[in-house]
Formats: sequence, C-alpha cells, structure tokens
Amino acid sequence: MGESDTRNLRNICILAHVDHGKTTLADHLIAATGGGLLHPKLAGKLRFMDYLDEEQRRAITMKSSSIALHYKHYSINLIDSPGHMDFCSEVSTAARLSDGALVLVDAVEGVHIQTHAVLRQSWIEKLTPCLVLNKIDRLICELRLSPMEAYNRLLRIVHEVNGIMSAYKSEKYLSDVDSILAGPSEKLGDENLEFIEDDEEDTFQPQKGNVAFVCALDGWGFTISEFAEFYATKLGASAAALQKAFWGPRYFNPKTKMIVGKKGIGTGSKARPMFVQFVLEPLWQVYQAALEPDGDKAVLEKVIKSFNLSILPRELQNKDPKAVLQSVMSHWLPLSDAILSMVVKCVPDPVSAQSFRISRLLPKREILDNNVDKNVLMEANLVRKSVAACDSSSEAPCVAFVSKMFAVPIKMLPQRDSNGEILDNYSEKGGNGVSDECFLAFARIFSGVLYSGQRVFVLSALYDPLKGESVQKHIQEAFYMI
Repeated sequence: MGESDTRNLRNICILAHVDHGKTTLADHLIAATGGGLLHPKLAGKLRFMDYLDEEQRRAITMKSSSIALHYKHYSINLIDSPGHMDFCSEVSTAARLSDGALVLVDAVEGVHIQTHAVLRQSWIEKLTPCLVLNKIDRLICELRLSPMEAYNRLLRIVHEVNGIMSAYKSEKYLSDVDSILAGPSEKLGDENLEFIEDDEEDTFQPQKGNVAFVCALDGWGFTISEFAEFYATKLGASAAALQKAFWGPRYFNPKTKMIVGKKGIGTGSKARPMFVQFVLEPLWQVYQAALEPDGDKAVLEKVIKSFNLSILPRELQNKDPKAVLQSVMSHWLPLSDAILSMVVKCVPDPVSAQSFRISRLLPKREILDNNVDKNVLMEANLVRKSVAACDSSSEAPCVAFVSKMFAVPIKMLPQRDSNGEILDNYSEKGGNGVSDECFLAFARIFSGVLYSGQRVFVLSALYDPLKGESVQKHIQEAFYMI
C-alpha cells in the first residue's frame, strides 16, 4: 500500500452502551457504501453485523465484527463492537485495532455506565472520538419535547460527555505533574512541558464538526456544517461563521441581519438560539407535517423543492405516514454522508494516528542494565520507529497485532486455481465434512508487509526481547491471506 493509499484510509470502531443503536447505524453505512451487500430497505432491520444465530435471536451484539466500506475515494474499515459489559474484552480489542471511534449516546436515555467505559477505553487507546447523538426522533415522537427543550437536553448530554473526557484529561495532567515534581529539580525545564497535555477546550464541539445528530433507525442524520452551508447564501453570511454560531448562546437579529450574543437580544426577548431556530424547528415542522393527521403537507413539498430531492412519487403516496417521513428525511439528510464525512474530516489516517498512538502501542522503556545487547536495542528501536511512521515498505519490519482467532470451515474460504480464478467455495468435492476447519487470525498490520508463505514470529503479550529468550518455538508460517 502506497503513501497516498494510506492517507485515504480510516480505521474506526463503533462504541456505545447496549441498545443505543450501534448495529443499526452500521446497517445504514453498509447499505450506502458496502458495495451492494445490503439493500437500503433492509437497513436497521437485518442487523447485518450480528452474524451469530444467538445474536440475531437475542437482538444483541456479542462479538465484534468488521467490514470494509468505500466512501468517495476513501477506504473505511469499520468495526462494530458489543455494548454489554459482559463483552468488554471485545471492545478493548476493537479499540486497539482502530484509530478513531464513533461514540453513540441515546438522546433519550443519555449517558449510561457503559458510555463511561467506552469513553475511557477510547482515551486509554488514544483514539480520536466523534460523538453521535442517536434517536433524535424519540425527542419528537415519544417525549413530545419542544425544539427548545430538545436543545437543552442535547446541550446537557454534550456537556456531560465532555465532563467525562475532561476528567480523564485532568487525571493524566495531574499524573504527569506528579511524576515531574517527584523527579530531581533540574529536570523541571522547558523540555518537560510537552508531556503535560493542555486542557484548553472540550473534546466534542458540534461547531467543529465532530458531533452528529442522527436517527439511525430512519436513516437520517446531520452535522452543523450541512445546515451552515445551506443557510450561508440565505442569511448573507459565510458558512464558517454560521457553523460557529449554530451551537451555544448565539442569536440571529432579523432586523440588523447580525449574529449576537445574549447581551444583544435585550431583556424579555423571545429569541431562540440559532440551532433551535434554523436546525431543530425545521425538523419538528417536517415531522409534524408527515405524522399528524392535520399536518401541513406543503412543508414536505417545500423541503423536496428547496433541496431538489429526487423521491419517487409512489414513496410520497404511501399510506403509511412513517414511510413517507422516512423517505423524505433519508433523502434530505442521508445518514451515511453525515457520519462518513465526519469520519473522513475528524479521524486521522493511519500515518498520523500511529505517530500519536505510539506511546500506547509500544511504550518507551528506560534501560538501566548496561549489559544489554546493543543489537537488540537497535532492532527494537527500528521496530518502534517503523510503527510510529506506519512504514508500509517491504524493507520495514512486519508488525501485526492479532486481536482474535476464530475457526472457519475450509470450504468457506475462497480458493484459486493456477490461473488465479476463484473456485466454487461450496463444492462438496474433497474434505471430510464439517470437521475440516482452520483457524484464521484477525489482525491489523502496523508496519511492513505480510504476505502468503511468510515466516513470522508469534509473540505473546509477556514476550520481552531484552531477556534473550529463544523465539524459534514461536515461528509460524502465514499460509493464507484475505
């Protein structure tokens, strides 16, 4: 894989409390960018990533599963992880394989215990997180909140999640300060300031594009930037200025055509924050027009015309108002575009991510023993530098992290003939039945190249190169590559 290919790659996982909508979100992403694996009509119903019978029966994700998506000119490796605390090991391995995380929070249920756990896991693994506030429709249909009440609820959730991340940052900050203060006084120079992380701003800021508001079940979602671009020409302001103003106490003065703060609206004014006025209120109007018996259908026609939506007439004539609403919303605010554009913009590529995550992947060790073989140290430093640089050249040492092993029937593996053509996977010829299985390793390559027939060293988590133990017993051969 070349440098340009690596720059267009994103490795992400979906993390959340149980039943907050991870697998439903994954369904819609697969339906839109999975190369025809899943029909859009089945998204949210099929639970494509729950491949085990037990998962389908219990409607709960129990094992992490992955898939490759293609969005524009980007390749996105997506891992769906369990939300139940009994399967936390699956979450930790999914996080280790990823560079970024989509952290889902139910807009009605709010932050739960497992939300704290996955936020901590993303922090420990040095992932770049994006916040996805799911089930926005429940605020309208179930809780019957007004746009202003819904805004206050969303504001509170974002503030709470940022508070959790801030606590982790503060914990790290205090730990770094303690370690520096515990050392000799001469070490308190400027060179140590880089080890103390700044806590100047919140992790999740909608105005910066790393927070999405979605309804995964109906297949729609948005970030603030989409509405900012739409209103830029209408309000005579730049999209960048509107994006900053669309979250927080910012108000639009229709008389002066100016964006003002709290002091600029005057006492007793009924002005609403711009996020309420220009984002939530239009959404509420569309829902009311579609679902209420006396709803104004002209609102739907206006949305279709304003955004030039190509919706089939038979979809608009459906007798089920929920189906009509879903059709309009999914065309107006496609979920996959909102989420994947946020991923591409906010989550770093492997080259950038590994240089940041190297302290977690391969922590630096202080060598106190002067009798250590210098060649071993040089080789260990080369491995660390290659991982930090995400060196994908054939000369770089091959380093891969195996997250899990699983058995697969041999007849399910694609076989090729001498001409490279794929043979019939399900041929009954050959083999002795279901007992013919092989173990596959699910792994991420952090540096170098792994190819079929290559000899590799399989090292446990306890392996220490400085102890000089023989590694001959660890040699394996990579005989099959997918």
